[in-house]
Amino acid sequence: MEGLIREARLRPEYAAFYPGVQPDVWLPATTIGQQLLLWHLTAPATPQGERLMADGHFEFRGGRKRTGPWTDTRDRPRAT
Repeated sequence: MEGLIREARLRPEYAAFYPGVQPDVWLPATTIGQQLLLWHLTAPATPQGERLMADGHFEFRGGRKRTGPWTDTRDRPRAT
């Protein structure tokens, strides 16, 4: 049975991009998201892309399946 809490794990090969996030450790995704948001607010560099946690840099597991208007929004082209 899947857990109800969405978890994320930083892939070790991308650890240099995310100071303060320990690689290869499963943590609640909200915890990592908060860490990254605070880091980006104080760091001189701006985040690349639209997401704090790039899908290629992190692994995800657990959580509930989303329903509603935001379901599968990553697969849709962005309106201009």
